[in-house]
Amino acid sequence: MNHANILIIEDERKIARFLKLELEYEGYEVAIAEDGVAGLEAYTGGSWDIVLLDVMLPRLNGMEVLRRIRLSGSAVPVILLTARDSLPDKVSGLDSGANDYITKPFAIEELLARIRACLRMSQMMKADNELLKMGDLFVDEKTRVVKRGESQIELTPREFDLLVYLMKHANQVLHREQLLSQVWGFDYFGDTNVVDVYIRYLRKKLDYPFDSPPLIHTVRGVGYVLKE
Repeated sequence: MNHANILIIEDERKIARFLKLELEYEGYEVAIAEDGVAGLEAYTGGSWDIVLLDVMLPRLNGMEVLRRIRLSGSAVPVILLTARDSLPDKVSGLDSGANDYITKPFAIEELLARIRACLRMSQMMKADNELLKMGDLFVDEKTRVVKRGESQIELTPREFDLLVYLMKHANQVLHREQLLSQVWGFDYFGDTNVVDVYIRYLRKKLDYPFDSPPLIHTVRGVGYVLKE
């Protein structure tokens, strides 16, 4: 049985009620907030393992709720529930700090798989916090601070998870499929080229702005490796 605490912030009562029943059937502890303000209050007043957050909310929209959660320093996994399925909307949500998104309408089996993947990653991060170093790149898993030299680098949660995995497997050539399964989860549903997209994001933040030698390298036809 599952014992994680899940907060659903969703203004459509039928959807919220359906999700609550399905998640409770799976063994989760579930609470519902019906607008952005109530959701933020519920979040700050409780202890949550994951948040399911609708984007289009009354009083305070989901993106602002997400922004305030991340400003508080919280790394709790957040899955966005959205009717917007365009690539810019998805990228915006992930860059704003979401761990994942799912577009409406969705199959409950897919949402459950995404929840399991996010919880697995969160548990792995909690169980293995340490200071990681590669050349002049430093990553503190506990505080989620990333620095290259004296420059602090802001990463989204997914970028951070990808970087941590690369650093823990430094000097190893990692296949795209391996990165996809370990960072996004075995139950990930989506474009497989998402790995290439996020490697590009990391390079723009970690390699391109600095005079130091690049750390992320492509092994053509295979995948990527982090090395000096």
